[in-house]
Amino acid sequence: MVVRREKKSRSYRGYRNQGWGSIGQHRKSGSRGGRGAVGMCKHKWSWVLKYAPDWYGKRGFTPRGPEHTPQVTTVNVGQIDEMVCDMIRKGIAKIEDGKVVVNVAEMGIAKVLGSGRVTRPIKLIAIDVSESARRKIEEAGGEVVIISEKS
Repeated sequence: MVVRREKKSRSYRGYRNQGWGSIGQHRKSGSRGGRGAVGMCKHKWSWVLKYAPDWYGKRGFTPRGPEHTPQVTTVNVGQIDEMVCDMIRKGIAKIEDGKVVVNVAEMGIAKVLGSGRVTRPIKLIAIDVSESARRKIEEAGGEVVIISEKS
């Protein structure tokens, strides 16, 4: 058998039909089974099973916007400690029994985290406080008051 020196497709680059005849063979959408995704659940189903198994069906959850995702606002105890003087001057915080009383629940903050240093005694009123934040406040001579979200 003679070895083909050039590709068959190179010899088919003729004037018009590349070796497929003159009356529309290998030309229109009928040769590929329809336009686009036609036949994906009919005559192209075996192709779907092999090459695109996730083509049909639903999977997962689509969130419907930011109003459905709860936003948990947080602040660190180090930030509260830095802002105490400013809060007292603005009237947001007050001093009782030598402790600075800060109500972060009224500020719209849901949780207090424990990053940073506490240098003065703070009475913190919050909805939720991490263990490290509670420990740092109590080591500085302060106290933590937990309130419920509904009240």
